Amino acid sequence: MLKKSLLTLTLVLALALPAAAAQLTVSAAASLTDAFNAVKTAYQKEHPGVTLNMNFAASGALLSQMEQGAPVDVFASANQKTMDKAVGKKLIDTATRVNFAQNSLVLAVPAANPAKVKDLASLKGAGVKTIAIGNPETVPAGAYTKTALTKAGVWDTLKAKFIMAESVRQVLNYLTRGEVDCGFVYGTDATQGGDKVAVMAEIPLEKPVSYPIAVLSNAANKKDAASFIAFVTSPKGQEILAKFGFKKP
Repeated sequence: MLKKSLLTLTLVLALALPAAAAQLTVSAAASLTDAFNAVKTAYQKEHPGVTLNMNFAASGALLSQMEQGAPVDVFASANQKTMDKAVGKKLIDTATRVNFAQNSLVLAVPAANPAKVKDLASLKGAGVKTIAIGNPETVPAGAYTKTALTKAGVWDTLKAKFIMAESVRQVLNYLTRGEVDCGFVYGTDATQGGDKVAVMAEIPLEKPVSYPIAVLSNAANKKDAASFIAFVTSPKGQEILAKFGFKKP
């Protein structure tokens, strides 16, 4: 009789407890930090049974994490090249890959602009001593910068002035703290810098800064991963991204 009562009580308690929330891990480019945190809030409001775990870093660093077996469900890259590498390593479910946003590359300075930076040509002046850029090997913004400066014929000339950063957000931090004379960041990052950062020029690129997103091949939660991507590409998701300066793909 006692065992039966205990069993009944256990069943009642089990039914009374809320179901454990499904976990979804999203690894996203550092430049998406503010926008995707806002997307996270909106998504979880519509999907209360899902807990989103966001992981932000340079796209190349995220790729290395996934190669080493990091448990990731969704990958959002700041460039096509890194996503292509993920595809080549069979980390991505290619059928789920889609472009969801575009950005711009800009030359930015601390608001006071003590080095009197005006444009790319002015970077060669003796007054400009430090230029922050993302490491081109792992940071898409840095790769875009290297391509643009090489095409402009100033990469080798400026190389000695470069301060290499581990992500585009680190470049932004250098700028907001006034620790460098100038730096190359995305337009959306410059916007997040507020009145501490000023944009001197938008850098022309042969190909636009394009962001792809996809479900991982070994994702533990493919159902919600697909749902998250659908939300990001939906009118509501695109509206949130637009508020942070991202353009439609």
